[in-house]
This record gives sequence, structure tokens and C-alpha cells, in this order.
Amino acid sequence: MQLHPLPLWERVAPQAPGEGLVPRTPSHRVIDERLCSFAKKMSHEPTDAEAKLWRLLRDRRLSHLKFRRQVPFRNCILDFACFEKRLVIEIDGGQHASSPRDASRTDALAAEGFRVWRYWNNDVLQTPEAVLEDILAKLAEL
Repeated sequence: MQLHPLPLWERVAPQAPGEGLVPRTPSHRVIDERLCSFAKKMSHEPTDAEAKLWRLLRDRRLSHLKFRRQVPFRNCILDFACFEKRLVIEIDGGQHASSPRDASRTDALAAEGFRVWRYWNNDVLQTPEAVLEDILAKLAEL
């Protein structure tokens, strides 16, 4: 038996350029560690409205779409995100009424190709069916 210095997969077929190379930098965006830990904390302590909507979105319950919650993205944390549809759902309290910061955040997400749909805490808590119907109607238009 002859010993080969190369592994079997390298002896079987020559590699094409770029094939089999592992990138040294991650292919995903680098997120600030403080933002990640804060997002994790927020996912463990959701507001009542976030918890209620999460029960409706999780486990692909809504049109078999995969939603993630409290997703760190750039310098913000998204309440709910569906990357397949490039969709962000935000649940806002009274402090977000006509907030210029929310508008600039929505613009930044739109520049990345995301649609941002916002719902009020009260609407999610008092009429979750209406919120869900609205989301389904908007999804049908995509």
C-alpha cells in the first residue's frame, strides 16, 4: 500500500479555481458583539405584543415562511424578519409615533431590499386576527 501525502478528495479530481477554499472571513455581516448580546436578552424578555405575534409567526405557521425574532442587523435589532421574502415586521409602542429615527431606519432597510411593515402594540394585543389578516393580504400582493 502506497502512502499519499494528499487527502483522497484532492487526488481524485483536480480542483477548479476557487473550489474547496474556505474563506478566512465570514460570509455574513459582522455584527457588534454588544448588539448581539442585547438582541439575545431582548428575545428572552419579549414585550406582550412581541410574544403574542411570535406565537403566530414561529415554526413556519404563517404561509410556511421562516421568521426570526430579535435579529441584529447593521446597527439595529429587527423585531421579526423573514429573509426569504426580505420582510421586516416591527411592533411599535407609543414612543415610536412619528419617530424620525424609525423613518431613517426604514429607509436604510429599504435600501437593502427589505420591506418594513409596522403594527402598533395595541393592535397586536387587542386584534391579533386583524394584524394577521393584514400581513397575509400584503404577502399575497408580493
